[in-house]
Amino acid sequence: MSRNLACALVVLCVAGVMAAPSPPQQPAQPPVFRGTGEAVHVFVTVTDRDGRLVTTLSQPDFEIRDEGKPQPITLFDNTPQPIRLIVMLDVSGSMEGNLPLLRAGAEQLFTRLRKDDVARVGTFGREVEISPTFTNDPGELRRALPTSIAPDAPTPLWRGLDDALTAFGSEGGARPVILVLSDGKDAPAFAFRQRFVSQAEIIERARREDVMIYAIGMRSRSRQPLPPGIGPGGLQAMVTADLPDPGLAVVAEHTGGGYTEIRFNDDLGAAFAKVADELHSQYLLGFAPPKRDGKVHEIDVRLSQKGMKARARKSYIAPREQK
Repeated sequence: MSRNLACALVVLCVAGVMAAPSPPQQPAQPPVFRGTGEAVHVFVTVTDRDGRLVTTLSQPDFEIRDEGKPQPITLFDNTPQPIRLIVMLDVSGSMEGNLPLLRAGAEQLFTRLRKDDVARVGTFGREVEISPTFTNDPGELRRALPTSIAPDAPTPLWRGLDDALTAFGSEGGARPVILVLSDGKDAPAFAFRQRFVSQAEIIERARREDVMIYAIGMRSRSRQPLPPGIGPGGLQAMVTADLPDPGLAVVAEHTGGGYTEIRFNDDLGAAFAKVADELHSQYLLGFAPPKRDGKVHEIDVRLSQKGMKARARKSYIAPREQK
């Protein structure tokens, strides 16, 4: 091959490469950035003055304080995050009249699960029972709902939540969330070798295992009439007998979840749907722990825009420095 012919071939090849069409551009991704290293994850729900969800904020709108000191945000993501949800339903005797509402409300929740969400269904009454596996199948979840309630069943509220925390296991993946519905105060049925569980233990364990707890408190609709009150104390007991455990709101607040109380004319299905909407509309923030001391650190999420409210967990346990 002559030198002139070889040069001509090179020119043609270069021209062909330059004329080739460029690959199509990828669509713009939602605003997400991630820092390097270990980060403390904080899921934040933002609402306006009317209680409506706000989903259009950006990273500069947030501030995270650890023990009162602002921390650089190293992770920000406002895309829906997949969840592992355990729905814990009160099947104590006082819930007997609420069973149809309970089933209908839970079904509303199941239809709002995303393709990458999974759930299990649990109940607490005479026993604490949780369906065996996580699933995304609404039919399978529906079949796990209770069909009857024993009129004399107690309310082992905190033991039910303790068993739900255990049910997540040690596997990673989607973030763990518990949604508990109850109409009464914790009243466990003690059995041989059955450990007592307190509200404080649930808060501590949820903090240690990074589990968010949502709670719905419901007024009782038992088919059994309340006994007459005797004296001022008896009258007060009658007035508060159908009120949910006040600890539900405390647990939800500490873990970053929400609390809703349902009255007779309220829509339980709407309350379940609201939880699903919130879980898919939260911001994921992260920051590097300033101290690796293995201790509990109080955190506070603030917003730069006025008229908005941020709800997130109140504390975390810092990792411990490896020696």
